[in-house]
Formats: sequence, structure tokens, C-alpha cells
Amino acid sequence: MKKGLSLFFSLWLILFCSGVNAAMPSVVNEMIPEAEMVGEARMTYMFWDVYDAKLYAKKGEYESDQPFALSLHYLRNLKGKAIAERSIKEMRKQGVDDQSKLNQWEKRMIEIFPDVKDGSVLIGVVGDEGKTVFYSDGTEIGEVDDSEFSKRFFNIWLAENTSEPELRKALLGK
Repeated sequence: MKKGLSLFFSLWLILFCSGVNAAMPSVVNEMIPEAEMVGEARMTYMFWDVYDAKLYAKKGEYESDQPFALSLHYLRNLKGKAIAERSIKEMRKQGVDDQSKLNQWEKRMIEIFPDVKDGSVLIGVVGDEGKTVFYSDGTEIGEVDDSEFSKRFFNIWLAENTSEPELRKALLGK
């Protein structure tokens, strides 16, 4: 009897651990050593659920100057251009006022961001050098090799002066 229970619990543990690993996007595992989820949150605008966000970092400990990834699982249809425009609007709210850079970044995001539908997943990964690589449903779709862009873009969610402080707290696991 003990042997049967031991086998049952061993199989359950293997299945449980496999499920945990499968839940993390493979690009996160590939790009960030020892990646673990830091936190997660749902973005709601008025009465509409927009996306579920998850922040990943080495050992689940976010540091802005270390590699990390932000995954957005969309819950509604949105145009890629609208996502880029909203990103620029949020950067402006945080005090970015270099119009030339904002124009350059907006143009690049419009080139990269696809239209999303309910169920689409976009992931941004910031590497050691500060470069951001974007993925759509696990496929690389573009990169921005500009550490200032990376900082400003991810500050939309992670800076103290974000327009969504509760979302930030949840992503940072606070």
C-alpha cells in the first residue's frame, strides 16, 4: 500500500512540475537563466479586461538592470498601431519629452507590433545589453537595440509613476 501511495505522489509531483514549467513561455526559459515569475496582474480599462500580464526574472527577483520579460496575454482584439500609440502616450505621461525619439520609437513599434486578438500573447524580453526583443505567440517579431527605449517602454508597467500603480504592485509581487 505504501509503495502504491508513494508512486501516486511521485507521478503527481512530476505532472505538477511539468505543468508549472509548461506554463512559462519557452522564449522566457531560453532568454533568461533560472527564470521564474515575479508577479501577475490583469489590466482592466473601465469595464473591459484588456490583458493578463506576467513579469519574469532570474529566480523571480526583478531588477531593472538585469534581464527580464513581460508577457501580455490579450483578452480582446486590438490593432498593433493602437498599441504603439498608447505606448507613446504612456511614455509621455511619465515625462519623456524628446519628440524625435518618441517619433522614432513609435515608428519602430508600429513596424513590430501585430494586430492582436483574444488569446494572442506578446512578450518583450530585455537582455543584458538593454536590447528588447519582441515575440508574438512564441515567434520573434522584432527588436529595438536602444537601452533608453527599453527603460522607457517597460516603465509603462514597472515605474513608480506608472498610470496603473496597482498593476505594478501585482507584477512586482508586492
